[in-house]
This record gives sequence, structure tokens and C-alpha cells, in this order.
Amino acid sequence: MNNLGYAILSSLGRKPCSGYQLVGHLEVIWPAKHSQVYPLLTKMEKNGLLEFDYIEQSGKPDKKVYSITEKGRKNLEKWVTESPSDFIIRDEFLVKIYSIWLSDEENAKKLIQDRISKLEKTVALRDENIARIEQTHEKNGLEMTSKNFGRYILFNRRSMLDKEEISWCKWVLNLIEKASLNNLLLGIIVGKLNIIIQDMVLIT
Repeated sequence: MNNLGYAILSSLGRKPCSGYQLVGHLEVIWPAKHSQVYPLLTKMEKNGLLEFDYIEQSGKPDKKVYSITEKGRKNLEKWVTESPSDFIIRDEFLVKIYSIWLSDEENAKKLIQDRISKLEKTVALRDENIARIEQTHEKNGLEMTSKNFGRYILFNRRSMLDKEEISWCKWVLNLIEKASLNNLLLGIIVGKLNIIIQDMVLIT
């Protein structure tokens, strides 16, 4: 089974949910599309790792709510103790940043400002989830054995990383603006030098 399968087991091990809900829960650990998740759910159910209940809905199609089986739980427990493979980051934004020298200043700044805007919205939503978890466990605290513990620390990790990237994006914007200002000043100086040279030529 691939890592997405174990991510599904991890999420369903916390609580049963539909395929649609599952895609949302996976965002924090292993983002995946519906087209990837649904076929794998079917395969995992056939292999006895998952089971589902049909839930009737008024005015909506009936839905399947999946939950982890004892076999799935044992597979997950065994997998959790194994050393993870090296992680890989694939981010289109980073590729564009790597080739930002091909862009003009306006488009370069827009690329970064759009990233900041998206990150700020994501951080705000995630911080709301963090606050809800903290509020739920306010009296007794959040223990490692709680099913929400892993979710809580991962939410905080992503939030910290996103906030750090926002700071980095602002640093890059400042770098671009400084370079632009230096080029402007250089242009003014060169322009003035040309005028002085022309005046000297006329005088001579």
C-alpha cells in the first residue's frame, strides 16, 4: 500500500467520515484529489482495511461513511513504527520563483503578493481549528494518547511554516523593491552625468 493509503488509515483511525470529508482531512498530512482517494477507498475496503455504512440523506444522494477495521488498525500500527523515507517537496510556486529572473518587476511582485494572500487566509482558518482543539481540551490538557494530538501538532507545524514563509515572501518583496530603487537612482545619476557631459561639450 502506498503512503496515501496509510494517510487514509491515519485519518479514519481518528474518526469515521465520508470520502468527501476525508479529502479535506488529508490536507494537513497528505493532500490528494478526489480522483485519487475514491478508487483507493474501494480497494482498501475490498482488502478488509476499511468498512463503510450507507447513510441516507434527505434531498441528497446517500453517502458512504468509512471507518478503519481491526486489520487496518494493525497495519497502521506496524507502519507507524517504521522509519519514513526521505520527503519530497513539489511546489509550482518554487519553480516559478527559481526562474523569476525572466519576469518583470510587476509580475514578480504579484506572484509573491498572491502567495502571501493565500497563505494568510490558510493560516487564519488553521488557527481557528487550533483554537477549537485547545478549547475542547482546555480543562484536562491535550495528551499524546488523544486522537486529536497528532492533528493538533501538525496544524501548529503547518501554521508555523506558513507564517515563516509569509515573512520570507515579504523579505523577497523588500529585496525586489530595493533593487528597483537602486536601478532608479542609478538611472538618475547616469542621466545627470549625461547632461553635465553635454554641457561641458557645449562650453568647449
